[in-house]
Amino acid sequence: MAGERLREGLQAFRRQYGAATRPVRSTLLDELCRLSGYHRKYAIALLNRPGQPPDERPRRRRGVTYSAAALRVIEAIWKAAGHPWAERLKALLPLWLPWARRHVRGLSAEIERQVLQISARQIDRRLRDKRRRLKRRLYGRTKPGTLLKHQIPVKAEPWNVGEPGWTEIDLVSHSGPSARGEFGYSLNLTDVYLGWCESRAVLGRGEVGVVAALDQIRRRLPFALRGIDSDNGSEFINYHLVRYCREHVIQFTRGRPYKKDDNAHVEQKNWTHVRRLLGWDRYDTPRVIAAVNELYAGPLRLMMNLFQPSVKLVERQRVGSRLCRRYEAARTPLDRLADCSAGAPMPEAVRALLALRQCTDPFELAAQIERQLNAIERIRAGRGAPTRCALARAAAPLSPPGGGAGPDRRPSMPHGKKPNVLTMSAPVRSANGLTGAHPRCFGDAKPAGSPGVQGEWSPQTG
Repeated sequence: MAGERLREGLQAFRRQYGAATRPVRSTLLDELCRLSGYHRKYAIALLNRPGQPPDERPRRRRGVTYSAAALRVIEAIWKAAGHPWAERLKALLPLWLPWARRHVRGLSAEIERQVLQISARQIDRRLRDKRRRLKRRLYGRTKPGTLLKHQIPVKAEPWNVGEPGWTEIDLVSHSGPSARGEFGYSLNLTDVYLGWCESRAVLGRGEVGVVAALDQIRRRLPFALRGIDSDNGSEFINYHLVRYCREHVIQFTRGRPYKKDDNAHVEQKNWTHVRRLLGWDRYDTPRVIAAVNELYAGPLRLMMNLFQPSVKLVERQRVGSRLCRRYEAARTPLDRLADCSAGAPMPEAVRALLALRQCTDPFELAAQIERQLNAIERIRAGRGAPTRCALARAAAPLSPPGGGAGPDRRPSMPHGKKPNVLTMSAPVRSANGLTGAHPRCFGDAKPAGSPGVQGEWSPQTG
């Protein structure tokens, strides 16, 4: 007995079982167990359960709210924006959608309505499978120094700032599989209050070169540089940088040795602004360093600070054994900078950036970043023949239809393991056309958690 016959039989057994005496009930249970194969205790539970009314019908499921075309538009923007996580993607959709009309086919008014209506949680569910490929870790090679530590105070307390200008700085090495000789570094500067990030590439980590790169960044910032917080590497703990900070009235602090969480804001930007773009290859010539600086000072700076929203930690609360974090709505660093001028005349630099964003197409900006990355790869290879990375990109273009960024060529690194220096440059192609590599992203996946530091910025992922 099974299916419809079993349901009809149960109804009959229930009527008899409810009105029967104890001996008759035992006989009915034996018969039901023989016909259905049920355990005796389970059969008793079924017979004591009230039956379904004959007129009750199963609930109708809600129809599809978001069409496949709307999801394709969201995925195209997600790829072109560098795979941001759901909260940030939801915040940038209104900013990118007017430009998407030029790059995504079939974008009607109804599809736009669906794209703007979708929630961040729904976006996360729809992109969950693709997002799983974005979980990677960051490795570095800078080592702590020992000079002037007694003159530079240690900062371990949370950042409680209400204005821009308070920053964290760090170096990211581009040594490739070998740390011998001179090679390039990327100097990253991240504003704690805004999330504004500036980068410069230097050849070697000499004291003079690092200070010169920091001075270039300071001159391009649309706000005054009030303070820097670094790690304990010798590229920062030296007389040149101390003298420079004193001359320009910049507060200079450092984190605790071997405590990367003290610089959580810039550590995350090391990943989203450098490693996801340049990977772990070696850059060791003046020509390739100049090309990287052209990328940093041009389209990448505009993409990350004008078009990429980020979230900021507002509150952390311990609930039992869990730590609950609450974040403010995702916003771009430029929007936060513009709000700092409320009640006062807006600086000319901020007005110029707002006007520039109105006339800049983010899809074209993403395509320009891709072209410059390809040029950097050709310069790094230093030979006429295409490299394996270039061949992989030629076989599967990184840009989605209409321009944008897609999966990167960089190999993935398993959690908890150091990169295999013998296989770092070899892409692995799967059946779906993606390389077994880091997706090229212009933003973080999710906010980085950092015990002891407030205002963490958006891994995980996303």
